[in-house]
Formats: sequence, C-alpha cells, structure tokens
Amino acid sequence: MFPLQVFSETATHDSKLEPLRQSLMDTQLPAPFALVLTENRLELRKLDEPKLGAIYVDFVAGAVAHRRKFGGGKGQSIAKAVGLKSGAIPSVIDATAGLGRDAFVLASLGCDVTMIERNPIVAALLEDGLLRAQQDQEIGLWVKARMRLLKGPAVDNLLMLRDRPEVIYLDPMFPHKQKSALVKKEMRVFQSLVGSDQDADALLPAARKMATKRVVVKRPAYADWLNFQQPTMAIETKSNRFDVYVMTAIPAATT
Repeated sequence: MFPLQVFSETATHDSKLEPLRQSLMDTQLPAPFALVLTENRLELRKLDEPKLGAIYVDFVAGAVAHRRKFGGGKGQSIAKAVGLKSGAIPSVIDATAGLGRDAFVLASLGCDVTMIERNPIVAALLEDGLLRAQQDQEIGLWVKARMRLLKGPAVDNLLMLRDRPEVIYLDPMFPHKQKSALVKKEMRVFQSLVGSDQDADALLPAARKMATKRVVVKRPAYADWLNFQQPTMAIETKSNRFDVYVMTAIPAATT
C-alpha cells in the first residue's frame, strides 16, 4: 500500500490545499497516486505510469463542452432514459457521480442534479471542477443553480434524502472492453484507485425505494442487469444500455 501524496506546484497555492491534505492524510492506496494542485486545477496522477497523464474534471472545455454543444440535446439516449422531454424536466440524483460527465449533460438540459460520490479523492476532483465551472461566464450561473455534490456512500445518502427525487441514475463501475485511449486510461486509473463496485447490486433496491418516477442504470451492452432485476424497458446505444425501471408504485419490501 502507498500513502496518497497531496501537494501544490506553486507555493502561493499550498495553503489552499491544506484542508484537503488534512482530510486525506491517512489515505492508503494500492498504487502510488498524487493529488496535485496546479495553477489552473486539481489533478490526479498515477506516479508509476506518468504516460497516462493527469485526470481532472473540466466542464468548461474539451469533450464535455463539445458534447453539451453538439451532443444531440434532448435527443440523446440518456435524456430519453430519464424521461426528459418537452414539459417534463425531472429532478435527478446521480448516485455514482464519478467525474460528473453524465450529471453535467443532464444539468445542461435543464435538470436539477444532485451528485453523490463516495470516494474522497474523486469527490475532491469533482468539487474542484464544479467550483471552476461556477466561475465561467457562459455556464457558471446554471451550474451553480442546478448541480450540487454530496460526499459519502451512495446507499446511505439515498436513504437519508429528505426529498425523494423523481429519477435516480446509476452507473456503477464495470470492466470495460472498449479500447479507446480515454476509456483505457481512466479505467486503468480508476480500477487502481477505487477497484470495482463490489456492492453495486445494493444500489438498485435503495434507488427503487427512493425514486418517485424511475431508476436508470447505465450498463455496458454486454453486461447483465444490475442485481439481476429485469428493467421495465431498455434504451440501447452502440456500446451502452440504459435499463429503465419505471416506478408505478413503491416496490414491496422483500425478505
């Protein structure tokens, strides 16, 4: 096991990093990682594989911004899966937020999105990305209004919600077969950092208990249903599948 390194590249920013350093000071990981505050952002680096490059959250530029502008709007599969259409803009809990890309897409389409992230390192990256996005002149106002972050275990956070959301969105970690450079890099880093979601099956019962309209589970096209529970319907893309569980009533408790 390796201790997480947390440091700033500039002395002027080091004091900003101190609360995060203190909160993560006892973190032990199966591979050498560093959280690095650069002049512009917080980055995660896998120190024994520097060629992988840094992982960070950027809602303002890059692939996420391109998807917001040219990704198909409400015609996207994820929008259809959550029930987003003219006159219907649901509130969404993204209980497995990760780097927040899907949550950002839904928020950009008008949804009020609460993200839950249990890994404190990933949550720190996500929080940094949110803060920077809130300062952007183009998207800052609606990011601040529509996106928020809860930290900690997904099931615990779901069951403690005071207001039940219309939709709960789940995208648990699953081994990917795709060979694209982005997926390959991020999956290698994330598998080393957090491993697979061994308790992913427990998410679905909690989500079905709390959602008022539907639960959406994103799965690779080749994956089984989560918790082996058949969805009401599925929306398929080339590489992924959105399993949709429509809430006609609160599911009965099972023993």
